[in-house]
Amino acid sequence: MNLAARIATALTLTGIATVSHGAAQTFTSDKATFQLETIAEGLAHPWALAFLPDGSQLVTERNGQLRRIRDGKLQKVPIEGLPDLVVSGQGGLLDVILHPDFENNQTLFLSYAHKVSREGMTTRVARATLQGDRLEDVEVIFEAMPRGDTSRHFAGRMEFDAEGRLYVAVGDRGKMDRAQLTDDDAGGVHRITIEGDPAPGNPFLDDSAVNDSFFTYGNRNIQGMTIHPETGEIWSNEHGPRGGDEINIIRAGNNYGWPTVTYGIDYSGATISNKTTMEGVTDPLHYWDPSIAPSGMAFYTGEQFPEWQGDLFVGALKMRKLVRLRIEDEKVIEEEDLLTDLGERIRDVRMGPDGALWLLTDSSDGKVYRIRPAK
Repeated sequence: MNLAARIATALTLTGIATVSHGAAQTFTSDKATFQLETIAEGLAHPWALAFLPDGSQLVTERNGQLRRIRDGKLQKVPIEGLPDLVVSGQGGLLDVILHPDFENNQTLFLSYAHKVSREGMTTRVARATLQGDRLEDVEVIFEAMPRGDTSRHFAGRMEFDAEGRLYVAVGDRGKMDRAQLTDDDAGGVHRITIEGDPAPGNPFLDDSAVNDSFFTYGNRNIQGMTIHPETGEIWSNEHGPRGGDEINIIRAGNNYGWPTVTYGIDYSGATISNKTTMEGVTDPLHYWDPSIAPSGMAFYTGEQFPEWQGDLFVGALKMRKLVRLRIEDEKVIEEEDLLTDLGERIRDVRMGPDGALWLLTDSSDGKVYRIRPAK
């Protein structure tokens, strides 16, 4: 990132909140005045949100439950029939994403942590059919191998592209060097079919040194993933260590550098790499130093906020805020911090079918929020 871009992205404006007479809070920001409505609360570390065709929502809880919100009310009884999973450290039930033709086939996909006692833990993806309040025909379609003995950096974010291919992020599992090992599924993005096979056209199908499902590698711990509304490319964000959180465009065969290059340092203060760029490595579109711990992300494509049209919204866990980014020609030209005085870890950000932005907060009393124009 050049100096001019770094200066431009450092010019951050903070939204100011006032509590309204109702349940919503009103916020004034640089581009819009909006209300934050509480849709549901009392969730145990919610991780991901999906919108069903009937107007209800599904929410994953990291503690291993899949919940439904119907008519604005959190249903007391969780969805039954989930695959076997483990809740440990950063692992548990992670992402949920609907099949592109869910309305006709009721198929969804879950990512989660799984453990085998002697071999350790890993990231899995299962496909299932939602029948009422139960999952049927649950089948594991992806398992990152080999397993590891840590309980962090599972990644787990998923996204479909326009051709119906599923992208699955797997973290480095807390062992940084694994992200550069291409015969090791950790530390990259895998592109698979809905049956779990490596997707046709994957960049390394003819390279015996790289696992066939790899689409990219050198990714530390992707926590946000979304599809660009115009280009159809998959965008992601990932955690750096102390500094070096990144936004990347996920392109076939690219090496994103971790840990060979990074803008961050080790948690101990030690140097990880003295390089922030090098030949053969893809530079991030944007980075944060110090870290904000980015999480869910979404492009705004609704009509409720025309002043936000096309902007990218990123949740932040560590810095407890929502970041709005305006991007032109793959450069961030404007950055604004929102909800800084809400005091909530923003875990997921979704563009709702109602034209509103929806958020999840990461806590033992997690909430589902909706952002709508101020009345």
